[in-house]
Amino acid sequence: MSSGQKTMTAFITVILGLMLVILGLWSGWPLWAWPASMALLVVVALIINRTLTRESEGFPHELTLEPDAASPPVQRQEQRVTRVALPSAVADYDFSFSATVRWIPLEAGEDAALINPGGLAVDAVLRRARAVTGEQQPTRCALVQYQLDATLGTMRPDPTGRVLAMAQDVSLVLPEPDRERLTRLSDVRKDEDLWEHERNYERNKRTYLGDDVLKDTGSAVVWWLAKNDDQVEGAVDRIGLLASLSAAANNDTVAPTFQHLVGTPYNPEYDGPGYAETTDMSQPPQSSGPEFSLETLLEWIGFGPDDTDLDLFAERLAHIAGLHGKTAAAEKIRSRFDPSDPDDTTNDTWDAPMQPEEEE
Repeated sequence: MSSGQKTMTAFITVILGLMLVILGLWSGWPLWAWPASMALLVVVALIINRTLTRESEGFPHELTLEPDAASPPVQRQEQRVTRVALPSAVADYDFSFSATVRWIPLEAGEDAALINPGGLAVDAVLRRARAVTGEQQPTRCALVQYQLDATLGTMRPDPTGRVLAMAQDVSLVLPEPDRERLTRLSDVRKDEDLWEHERNYERNKRTYLGDDVLKDTGSAVVWWLAKNDDQVEGAVDRIGLLASLSAAANNDTVAPTFQHLVGTPYNPEYDGPGYAETTDMSQPPQSSGPEFSLETLLEWIGFGPDDTDLDLFAERLAHIAGLHGKTAAAEKIRSRFDPSDPDDTTNDTWDAPMQPEEEE
C-alpha cells in the first residue's frame, strides 16, 4: 500500500468516526452501542482500504517496477554513386553527377514483396536530379549543383512507397571537351551577332543615303547644308559634285538643269590636257554642217592646227584608208596636207603596206 492510499483510508475513517459520535450523542445511544459502533467503524475502514488497493493494481506488478524499454534505433543506409550522366537542355551535352544516397526503409505489409532498398533509393534520387538538370543549360553547371543540393536534401518516398531517399555531397560537372566546344560556339554566336548588327547598320545607312540623301540633287544639297550649315558658298560650289553623286546612286544621268555644273563644256579652240579629261571620247562630235569634215575629226581627236604630229598622223590616216580600199578618201587626205604633188604616189610610202617591226 502506498502512502497516498494510507492517507485516504485514515481520512475517510476519521470522518466516519466523527459522524458516528455526532449521531450517538444526538440520539442518546446506550453504553453498549458505542463499542458496537467502533467495531463497525473498523470494518468500514478495512473495506475502504481493500477497495483502494484493488484500483491501484490496474497494471501488472512486474511492469511498474521496471522502466520503459527504449525504441529501436532508426537504421539509415547509404550508397555512393559517381559519374552518372544526366541530360541537360542541350542535346548531346550531359552533366556528370556524383552524390551519396541515403535511405530509410518504410513499413510494409506481411505479404509485401522483397525489395532492394538501395536500388529504389538511387533510382528515386536520379529521377529527381534528372527533372532539374533537363531544364538547365550545360554552361550553368555551378548554379545547377546548388539547385540539386536543395532539391535532393530532403527525405522523400520513392515511387513505390517502400523507402525514403535523399542525397548529400552532391557534385555536378561538365566534361572538359564539351566545355571547350560550348565556349567556341558561344564566341562564334557572339561574332555572328556583332556581324549581323554591323550589316544591319550598313544596310540602314545605304538605305538612308540612297532613298533619302541621294534621292535627287536637291536632297543631296539639303543634306550637305544640314551637315555644314555655316558654309552656304561651299554648298553652291559642290552642287555639280552632289548632282553627279545623286545620278550615280540612282543609275541615272545628271538632270539637264545641273549638267552645266558637272564638267567644263567643250571648247574647240582649247586642246590642252583638260580637254581630254572633259570630252567624251566614246561619241564623235556632231557637226552642224551636212557632212562630217576631216577638220572636225582631227579636232575631236585632239589635234590643233599647229600640232607638230599632225602631218605624221595624216600620213598614217591616209595609209590606213588606202589599205581598206578607200582610195578617194586617201587622196583627199594627201591633197589636204601635201598639196605640192598630189598625183605622185609612186614613191610614197603611204600605199605600201606597213610592215610590223621585227622583234629582237
